[in-house]
Amino acid sequence: MRIAFLADIHANLEALNACLDDVTKRQIDKLVFLGDIVGYGADPCRCVDVVRDYCTRGSVAVLGNHDEASCGDTKFKLTSAAGAAIAWTRSVLTSDQIAFLKALPLHVTDENRLYVHASAADSASFPYIHSLREAGESLQATGAFFTVVGHVHDPALYHISATGKVMGFIPISDTPIPLSSQRRWLAVMGAVGQPRDRNPAAAYGVYDTKSAEITFVRVGYDIETAQSKIRAAGLPDLLWQRLATGI
Repeated sequence: MRIAFLADIHANLEALNACLDDVTKRQIDKLVFLGDIVGYGADPCRCVDVVRDYCTRGSVAVLGNHDEASCGDTKFKLTSAAGAAIAWTRSVLTSDQIAFLKALPLHVTDENRLYVHASAADSASFPYIHSLREAGESLQATGAFFTVVGHVHDPALYHISATGKVMGFIPISDTPIPLSSQRRWLAVMGAVGQPRDRNPAAAYGVYDTKSAEITFVRVGYDIETAQSKIRAAGLPDLLWQRLATGI
């Protein structure tokens, strides 16, 4: 089975569609949406509808902090730009779309894999994984062979040995990485809709369960159209400006 992981769509329909087109070309068997369907971008309604449609056909989705905030119930601290986007998002989502987001689980276990937006160590508080220590906390919190998260907007791969030693590295795009059965693994997916690793291309991942290989994928998309929609919605300038730089 080949599984695609899409994290942090952030209401960027152009990036989402580009990734889904690429997914189709790769003959993926299953999609997992790792949270933050909404926030920042100008197409929250259509992005929620796309993800909801995939979920009716067997895909999996988990709750992100921006999804939670858009439902009006969160203690997660937001920046001023993020807060403005959330307030606008709340004003345009329908009651059915909000109900779908509210019903999303914080984590999903799938055979020997765990899917969560931020960290297995505390899925409800949405901590970031920026360091070996934080990766280790997540890895120690679960016995899953392979944990997959988003939230950071910057792709990374970590592993922990039987002795508890944690190592990590930045993966090379489009290069399959074998996951040794002698270790347990944590993959941080890059963002579909708002990359922050200085590469503006949309990011997602593909895992082959047969070969136990993870591939980090980048896909170009129509950034200018996504930017123009954000401007037209009256959202903060930072939210459209950063799409072209990936920072």
